[in-house]
Amino acid sequence: MKHRLLGIAALAVAVAVGLPPPAMAGGASAKVKEKANTGGCDKVDVIVTFEHSASPADQANAKALGKVKRSYDNLPMVALQVPQKTLENLTNAPGVSFVSLDSEVVGFSEAGRKTANTPPIGSTYDNIYNGNLHGIAVLDSGVGSHLDVPFLLQKDFVDGAFEYPWDPFGHGTHVAGIASGLGAASSYVHWGQAYRARVVSLRVLDHEGRGVSSDVIAALDWVLTHATTHDIRVINLSLGKSIDEAAANDPLVQAAERVWDAGIVVVVSAGNYGRDGYGTVTSPGNSRKVITVGSLTDQGTGTDFSDDFVSSYSSRGPTKYDNFLKPDLVAPGNRVVAAMSAEAKLKVDLADRLASCGASACLGDYLELSGTSMAAAMVTGAAVRMIGRDPTLNPDTVKARLMKSARKIAASPVESGAGVLDVHAALDATGFTSSALSPKMARSEEGNVILVENTSLLWGGEQWAAGYMWADGYMWSDGYMWADGYMWADGYMWSDGYMWSDGYMWADGYMWADSYLWSDGYMWSDRVSNGDPLYQMSAQSAAVSDDLGTSSLATGADDR
Repeated sequence: MKHRLLGIAALAVAVAVGLPPPAMAGGASAKVKEKANTGGCDKVDVIVTFEHSASPADQANAKALGKVKRSYDNLPMVALQVPQKTLENLTNAPGVSFVSLDSEVVGFSEAGRKTANTPPIGSTYDNIYNGNLHGIAVLDSGVGSHLDVPFLLQKDFVDGAFEYPWDPFGHGTHVAGIASGLGAASSYVHWGQAYRARVVSLRVLDHEGRGVSSDVIAALDWVLTHATTHDIRVINLSLGKSIDEAAANDPLVQAAERVWDAGIVVVVSAGNYGRDGYGTVTSPGNSRKVITVGSLTDQGTGTDFSDDFVSSYSSRGPTKYDNFLKPDLVAPGNRVVAAMSAEAKLKVDLADRLASCGASACLGDYLELSGTSMAAAMVTGAAVRMIGRDPTLNPDTVKARLMKSARKIAASPVESGAGVLDVHAALDATGFTSSALSPKMARSEEGNVILVENTSLLWGGEQWAAGYMWADGYMWSDGYMWADGYMWADGYMWSDGYMWSDGYMWADGYMWADSYLWSDGYMWSDRVSNGDPLYQMSAQSAAVSDDLGTSSLATGADDR
C-alpha cells in the first residue's frame, strides 16, 4: 500500500493528526503577537530579521521604533527593545521579515570513552588525529584557567567583564574539558576527545548559566568574521531555548545555519527535557543542518553495551512545528567527569559531585555532570578529530559520516537518532555529500503509517540511504522490518520533490523503547505544544542525571 502526497495533501496530513501547519515566512511569533495584542508601554526585547531586499532606509526606520541592543556585521538582524504597543508597527514595517522574542537560553569518563569507541592515547589514530591544533569555539558560560584546557582566547558577550580565562558558573569549562581536555591535572585520567585542539571561548551565559538569544547570535556573528584568523572549524552550543516558531523563522537557528554554510561544523545539545515526552528538542537543535546530539546513559561496564540506554532526560523528537527527525545521534552524557574552573558556582552547588583522580591530588579540579551538553561536547571533539584527519571535510560530510558510522541500538529514531557515537568508525568512514539535512516526518492520512524522507535522495547518494544511516543494512536495530526491506527507497513524491515511502515500521502498533505505541497516537498527541515548560529550570538543572547506583566514572588510567 503506497501513499501519494502531492501539494496541499502535505498540509492535510498535518491537520488530520493535530500537528501545527507549516509556518509561513514573515510576520511574528505567537508570543510576540500576544504581547502586541496586550499593548501598553511595557518594554519587550525582540530580534528583528530583515528581508534580503530590505534597503538601508527600511532597516533604519525599523530600528527607530525602539532602542538598538545589538547590531550584527554578517547577519540581517537587529536586537531591539520596544514598547509592546509598537510591536504591530514593527512587524508590518517595510523590509521586516519576522519578529521574535529575544528568548532566554540556558546551558544545559572513562566508561564514556569506551562507549564512544574513542582511540586511546598512544594509539596510532590518537597520535595523528587528536585535534591537530584546530580551533573549537565554545559558546557557553566562559572557560576558566585550567591545566587541561588548551585555551586560546575569551570574548565576553554577556557584559564584557571577563575577556580572560574566567568561568564563574563552570559549565563552559566542563564542556571545553570534554571536547579538548589534556588530562594533565589528573595524571591523564580525565582527558577529552580532541586534546590537541585549541579553545576559543565565547561567553554568552552568565554566572547562573542563563543568557539571551541576541548574545548567542552576536557570538555566532563574531565567528563569521574571525573564524579564519583562529582556524575555528567546529562550534559547540551546549545550550538551548524553547522553540517558539518554525525553524525558518527562528533567528537563533538562522544564525547557526549561516555559520554552517560558511563551512564550520555546528554541534548542538538536544536539550534535557526527555522526561516531558516527545517534541522536546530545543532551539537551535531544531535546525535541519546542524548536528543535534542526545545523551546515552552507560552503566560503566566497559565494552558491554547491552545495559546502555538513551538517557531518561535526553530530549526526544520530532521537532516542534517542523517535525524534523532529531536528534541526529547520541553520545555518552551521563555522569561525565571533566575539568571545572576554580571559581565555579557549580563546585559549591554540587559539592557532592567533585571527582577524585585516583592517586592524584586534584580534588576541586574536576566535577561530575550529566546532560546533553556533555554529549554534544563528545561529538564536538570527534568532529575536530575527523577534520584533523581530512581538513577538506565540509560540515555536511562530517554529519553524514558521524551518523552512518554510529553504533545502532534498539531505540526509536526520535530518541537515539542514527545511534551512538563511534569515534574510531567515524574516523574510518568514507563518502562525501553537500547536503545532510535531517529528514522530515509526517503521519499519513491512514493514521498508522509514519512517512520519512528518503535520505538517499535528500543527501545525494545511495550510500546515504536510510537503511545504512539508521540501521545495519535492511533491518532496524530492534529487528523490525522497514517498508519492503529497502528503507523508504520506493516511495512516492512529496510536494518538495523528495521521496517518501509507506513506512510499515511504524504501522500496526509496533512497540517503541518507552512502551508507547505510534499507532494509538501517543507520539503525536503527547507532544509539548507550549514552549513555556522549557523555561522550568528543574528539568534543565545541572544536577540532572540517571542515578545508576553504579558509578560510570573512571578510577584508573588503563588507556589514559
